[in-house]
Formats: sequence, C-alpha cells, structure tokens
Amino acid sequence: MSRQSIQAPRGVVMIRPHHFTPNPMTAADNAFQSTDEKRAAAAVASAAYDEVTRMAEALAEAGVTVHVFEDTTVTTPDSVFPNNWFSTHSGGHVAVYPMYSANRQKERRGDVIEMLKNEYRVQNVIDYSGLEKDHVYLEGTGAMVLDHIGRVAYAIRSNRTNEVALERFCTHFNFEPMVFDAVDRNGKPIYHTNVLMCLATDFALLGTQMIPDLRRRQEIIERLKETGREVIELSIDQIENFAGNAIELEGSEGRVLALSTRAYAALDQEQIAVIERSTKLLPFDVSTIELAGGSVRCMLAGIHLLRRTPQTEHLLFAAE
Repeated sequence: MSRQSIQAPRGVVMIRPHHFTPNPMTAADNAFQSTDEKRAAAAVASAAYDEVTRMAEALAEAGVTVHVFEDTTVTTPDSVFPNNWFSTHSGGHVAVYPMYSANRQKERRGDVIEMLKNEYRVQNVIDYSGLEKDHVYLEGTGAMVLDHIGRVAYAIRSNRTNEVALERFCTHFNFEPMVFDAVDRNGKPIYHTNVLMCLATDFALLGTQMIPDLRRRQEIIERLKETGREVIELSIDQIENFAGNAIELEGSEGRVLALSTRAYAALDQEQIAVIERSTKLLPFDVSTIELAGGSVRCMLAGIHLLRRTPQTEHLLFAAE
C-alpha cells in the first residue's frame, strides 16, 4: 500500500449536470472543445449525466469520498467542472475564484460551500470573485496546478489566468507562483494549465513540447525533480487526448490516478509502468463530457480538508 500524501485528496466534489452541452461562450479560447453532430442535444445531456454517475460510483467503490451535487439548470453548461470556481487547502482554507466567461460565473453555489463547512473543518473562505468586475480572472485548479509538497503554483498565461490574481492567491495560500507560456500545435495558447500537467506524489505528467521557452521548460522540469518526482514527458498528441488531465486521489487501498479511457489509451507502456509503481490507474469513459474541452481532472474538485466526524459512507448525494 502506498503511503498517504498531502498531494492526493481523500474526497472530491462532483456536479452532475442534467442539461450538459459544450459551452459556446468558451469555444473561442478552448481548442480542446468539439461538437457531436450525430446525437441530439437530449442524448448528449443524458450521456453526460450517466458518465458522472458511473464515475462517482466507481470512485466511491475505490474508497474516495464523493459529494455529488445536482445541476438542473440550463444556464451553466460547464458546471460539470467545479474545480475552476473553488479549491480547498490544508489548515481549513477555501478559495472561490473569478471566472472568465459570464455564464461560468453562475456556477458558484453556496450549498457546496455550506456542505464543506458542515462536513469539514473550514476556518475561512477567501472569495476572489469580485475581481470579475475588473476583468481579472483566475480559474482555480484549472488555471493553476498546485504542488502541495513543493508549494509551487504552476500557471500558464491565458485569458483565464491573471498574474495579479495569481500573486494574490499565492500570498494568501503560501505558494510560489511559476508562470510560463504554453501553446498547442497551431501556436494557440493553452487555455488551462491542468490539461498540460498533472502532479502526483511520486511523478509528474507534463507536455514539455508545448512549452516553447526551452530555459523555462527546463526550470519547470528541475523544480519537479527537486521534490523527488519522476517527470513523464507527454507528447502533443497525448495532451490532445487529455493524458495530462488526471488527478491522484487517496483511496481505501492506496492512491489512484483518475483519468479518462481516452487518456489511458494515449499513454505508452513505459509511462504506465512508471505510474503503476506508486499509483493504481483508474480510467473512466467520459467521452461525452470531453466534448466540452475538459476531462476527468476538471470534473473533480479535490477536498484537502479534515472531516469533522469519521465517515464510512463514501458516496453522498446532496440535495438539489
């Protein structure tokens, strides 16, 4: 059994959408988005609902505490990606973030924060969402990939990552900001850092080829190696198949790496072998949700907080 790690949360929040659809307001700067011309909108929404349900049940079976909230509205097409609007941190801290697209700003919900306060030891909530009035954005652990061991916040410059907001977050939460540029094969900026890199306890997945500044690329690799991690370099093709959009979680029998079946299929056997030295791979079919330009990591808001009371039931369904 792998040792417990501050990098891998024991619990997650998931949002189960009843009217999922790729968000037209985010398509301009999210090259990972696509459309499904073969299925009707209702069929796409139904499939996304089922994908969240199956994933929540499988994570719970693996011993991860899963808090599932329902979204019955039609105004928040990206609500399935809650990690963008809030994050939690050891010591009882919660952050709420400013979102780039107007309809994504509607995803923030008080019932999720109240659940965290009731079920976990929350000391304070720092709300940065007011920065939206000044067109300043920082989309949570999509915009940032947080190294809870080395205390570094890795962040790609984009419409969704403002360096002023990043500095403010890092000051409040004791992270060192490490900002860099990354582009896709067409030279377009990568919209979120968490599609390019995943930090686990003993390894890091990183799309090195998409960081054009060679010096900065090497600095990032060296910082990751300083924490004892093995850096697994991902190709552009692998990043386009969401191989970087994974998250390590703590299950009842050790750590698991949650990722999509598409991402898993993109990894080669040598990369899989490195991962499996410390972590069990747990792939999920979320092909419908991936139409929206995000994958498994985006669907999971990790909970780095202490429970108020022991909990034996892992799958929890919150009220609508």
